[in-house]
Amino acid sequence: MFDKSQKPTTDLGKTNRIVEGTIIKGDIISKTDFRLDGELIGNFTSQGKIVIGPSGSVTGDIKCTNADIEGRFEGKIEVAELLNVKSKAQITGEVNVNKLSVEPGAEFTATCTMKNSVKPLSKKNEQQQAG
Repeated sequence: MFDKSQKPTTDLGKTNRIVEGTIIKGDIISKTDFRLDGELIGNFTSQGKIVIGPSGSVTGDIKCTNADIEGRFEGKIEVAELLNVKSKAQITGEVNVNKLSVEPGAEFTATCTMKNSVKPLSKKNEQQQAG
């Protein structure tokens, strides 16, 4: 009687969640956003955003689009867009980001490399500045 055609499903708005008290040993690969309030010992890769909550911790490498860290991270993290480091966060290791925001109070003991998003000066501007 009613022909309800199935709409294609998308991953937008979906978030995986690992709750406090859960320990994962191994690698996680996710296409969607991810919230971690437990512990991950391994690597994490996502096309979305990772949120490490206040009780969350990661020991390993992270590669994602965006990240909010409020808990503990130790390893190498590569963020394509924005890394938000909250005031109670503890980060140790190597950080490679496009944009970085660090709140006062955060422990940030890491080497940090920011991707070059500054446009090069034109020849005319270079000559004026040299000049």
